[in-house]
Amino acid sequence: MIRFNPCLFLVLFINCQSIFGQVTSAFIETKYTIPFQLTEYNNISVQAKLNQKDTINLMFHTAANAVSLTEEGVKKIKTITFAGADSVSSWGGGGNSSRFSKGNSLQLGALNWTNVSIWENKNSGPKTDGKFGIDLFAGQVIELDFDKNQLILYTSLPEKSKKFEKLKLYFEDDFMFIEANCKIENRSLTNRFLIHSGYSGALLFDDTFVSKNKIDENLEVISEKELKDSFGNSVKTKRAILPIFIIGHNELTDVPVGFFTGKIGNQKVSILGGDLLKRFNIIIDEKREYIYISPNKLRKSKYFSS
Repeated sequence: MIRFNPCLFLVLFINCQSIFGQVTSAFIETKYTIPFQLTEYNNISVQAKLNQKDTINLMFHTAANAVSLTEEGVKKIKTITFAGADSVSSWGGGGNSSRFSKGNSLQLGALNWTNVSIWENKNSGPKTDGKFGIDLFAGQVIELDFDKNQLILYTSLPEKSKKFEKLKLYFEDDFMFIEANCKIENRSLTNRFLIHSGYSGALLFDDTFVSKNKIDENLEVISEKELKDSFGNSVKTKRAILPIFIIGHNELTDVPVGFFTGKIGNQKVSILGGDLLKRFNIIIDEKREYIYISPNKLRKSKYFSS
């Protein structure tokens, strides 16, 4: 039987305080539950308290590694001051300038952080004031239970993980990727996808994958749209229907997929978004080496149409 050493865990966790501040809640429990709302845009919205006074809604973003507030969100908050600006990058592009604020406190459920740096950017999920990423929970197992709308933190893998399908995670530049297969006509194409809960749709293909496999010639385009990342970088996409998408042993049919047009190489990663993620209850191990998935009640729900 594996025994949890709370002192060791707290030391490991506080090593991350230079980025996210110090956790003031004592980690004496082996499980923490944070309720969330799954929005109509497939975003995970968590109610938070900033500086013990401002109540805000933050999106849990699996492809982010900092706490940030939108420009509109900042206008509603009375307790934050900005110390300066710096250059930051996002999944849509680099060279973005962002204001930052130091020395804030943040509360999510029963957990509290102090000395938190907060960045400002333009966009987050609709009806949220900003976002936070997985690094806020460094050293902890993360579970997303879409049946109960709960984000659950553990100090070690829960027993239930044995009933989930275990898949390899690829952790690159602080981003989590997973491999999956796309079946188009008689071909089975393997690709690596960024796990991106901030994207409302199901799938986006990277430019190289699209060009190499002539995706625009083999899938029927049903619409076109423009997307913007957190800093307003625009990318134009075409929307098509992928006949079969396979993740682990799970086969999904008629999955909406977007792919980028314009300058080839502008979009370097493919994305697995909230419209697919919500169909599985998910456990991510504390070392970010494996992800465990189990189909849930949303498995056959209608795909996001926007």
